Amino acid sequence: MSETASSSPPEREGLRWNAWNLLLLVPFLMLVTPWINSLEPRLFGMPFFYWIQFAFVPVGVVCVLVVYLMTKDEPTTVAPGPEPDVDSLDEGTAR
Repeated sequence: MSETASSSPPEREGLRWNAWNLLLLVPFLMLVTPWINSLEPRLFGMPFFYWIQFAFVPVGVVCVLVVYLMTKDEPTTVAPGPEPDVDSLDEGTAR
């Protein structure tokens, strides 16, 4: 069964861009230490610098989870060409 070129979706090459990927930059905000380098406000006696770093751990996990859930159903493109043979994929056979 062959498909015509007009019925198949256009193939995309290179990096796949999605606006959801920008959410992955949020955890990098903890690296901007001049913004968070202070003692106050304290939380349970811990200076702000330390407890905000602990708070960024679940924030980073949530950001990665949201990006994964929102982008996991994107179609992927398959490289053109014939299917690779199992024997050619075997790294143990040297020819």
